[in-house]
Amino acid sequence: MKFTLPIIGTHRISITQPKRKSEPGKVPGSFEINETAMPSKMSVYSYEALALDEFKTNDIKEAIKFMDQFPDRTHWLDVQGLGTQEVLDFIKEKYNINSLVMEDIVNTYQRPKNEEYGHYLFVISRMIELSKGLQLKNEQLSFLLFDNLLISFQEDDDDVLEPVRTRLRKNVNGNMRKLGPSYMIYALMDTVIDHYFTIVNRLGDELEIVEDHLYQKPRKLLMYRIQGVKKLMITMRRAAWPERDKINDFLRSTNPLIHQETKVFFRDAYDHSIQIIDLIESMRETATSLLDLYLSLMSNKMNEVMKTLTIISAIFIPLTFIVGVYGMNFANQDPVTGAILENNMPELYHPNGYLYVLGVMLFIVVAQIWYFVRRGWFGD
Repeated sequence: MKFTLPIIGTHRISITQPKRKSEPGKVPGSFEINETAMPSKMSVYSYEALALDEFKTNDIKEAIKFMDQFPDRTHWLDVQGLGTQEVLDFIKEKYNINSLVMEDIVNTYQRPKNEEYGHYLFVISRMIELSKGLQLKNEQLSFLLFDNLLISFQEDDDDVLEPVRTRLRKNVNGNMRKLGPSYMIYALMDTVIDHYFTIVNRLGDELEIVEDHLYQKPRKLLMYRIQGVKKLMITMRRAAWPERDKINDFLRSTNPLIHQETKVFFRDAYDHSIQIIDLIESMRETATSLLDLYLSLMSNKMNEVMKTLTIISAIFIPLTFIVGVYGMNFANQDPVTGAILENNMPELYHPNGYLYVLGVMLFIVVAQIWYFVRRGWFGD
């Protein structure tokens, strides 16, 4: 699902996120590869305290064969792309994965969660990226956590996980190398959460720009921009709230797959998730306040226009009355009998009547303007 909103300048705020396509009543556990899904390619990281070997391939059997060379090491199998049925089927059969889990991996509209299945954990995160053009991409990042293996599934090869790969290569004899796959899944989830801060900060900058423009000149495009930022915040809120609950499940879990020493790091990630939720809620309130401010400024602008029109009308109403009275042209003399009609506008034949009327009209205009100025109608 994708919707686009115009904003100031050439950029547009847009959100790209998956849409549920499964038919009602479909057999649970069945899944179909999306025709637009990227073919799967795999990156394998086999590591221990003082050693790391990497391997890239498009063949899942070659990836498994590579990991079998290091049975005593920890392995991270990163599957990028969900468009190869053979890869998914092979993983399902080799590691005895529940069909419902594979369905959730392929149907990438799931909310963040943590589920225990005996010999493995199934975990989902939402990986959110914001481009320079304010295009928000909301992707699913799935994990299968085993005793010495972590399998991650991404929709494509564009992610925010490169800092984790860099740490894995450089952190010789560090926690990432020693604490097994449970620390690796923590590092990946924490990186995803930390990236939320970057996005929220950028959206905060957008709101500051909008606020500056609002005070200078409120325009309709500003309303679209504010509404676009609010939609981005709603998308992030849908990811951040269940992310917090998921990490809390890790902290409460007694599953041996979660290394006890990693729980202190999960507490830190939990604190980060609470912080990002607070920031998102604060930003949403700010966006709502700016939208109310825009509506108030537009209403005030309309009131100023109406006040100007009222002043103009108030000035011209008595002038129109005078012109209307003398526009009746009742003659002062009967054209047939020549009799003088004393009650029929003798001013019409006064030699300076026109100038007198103009003078009276000018006096009325000046008096009204003086009165309006005294009342403060022409200024704040």
